Amino acid sequence: MPKLKYKRILLKMSGEVFKGSLAAGIDYDVVVDLAKRVKKVRDMGVDIGIVIGGGNIWRYRDNKGKGKGYELNRVTSDTIGMMATNMNALAFEDVLNSVGCEAVALSAFPTPNAMKTYTVRRGRKALKKGKVVIFGGGTGSPFFTTDSAAAMRALEMRCDVLMKATKVDYVYDKDPVKHKNAKKFTKLKYDEVLDKKLGVMDMTCASICRQGMLPMLVFNLNKEGLIEKACKGFKVGTIINP
Repeated sequence: MPKLKYKRILLKMSGEVFKGSLAAGIDYDVVVDLAKRVKKVRDMGVDIGIVIGGGNIWRYRDNKGKGKGYELNRVTSDTIGMMATNMNALAFEDVLNSVGCEAVALSAFPTPNAMKTYTVRRGRKALKKGKVVIFGGGTGSPFFTTDSAAAMRALEMRCDVLMKATKVDYVYDKDPVKHKNAKKFTKLKYDEVLDKKLGVMDMTCASICRQGMLPMLVFNLNKEGLIEKACKGFKVGTIINP
């Protein structure tokens, strides 16, 4: 086994990754590829927890203001979003197991006929057994993003780092796609993220990580092998420290 800098990680992925080139839903070619990449990291001996968003199916901000004379209230919309994360978690559990990577999906938003309900003890026990644990249902409550859920699960599972997968290589002070002069950061403090209002995560997530002394690594999911490199201690993406 290689010497590891991070022995237990929480991987946060956007639900939008799951839709691939589709308008919405789940592109299984993409999901199978992701599952194989997760298996490579697990085979290194790394304990892995995963939080997946639900943006490929439903997300409050994407549907806000689209109704003509009526729109779903925030609590109802967020509830649909939590169920969407459960759908992604259940799908990824199945695909991971199909590629030979033992996995279990747990949900903070109970759906007992589909998956087990999340408890801290149940999550830690599954990780100790070497299973990849997928945490569905967000925080289990409306008004919180899956970024905040990822921070909470990382702390509850005693992870060494929260790895946030994005479409860009680093955290920038503004959108690098729209602004050629965007400044990249290789190192940051959570205070800087909060002060500069950097859009890499919501402010609640940043506050939870800072208070819990949990580092976050922001990296480009589109580039293979970066999770393995990071776990081995190589410099990857932007590291955010308390």
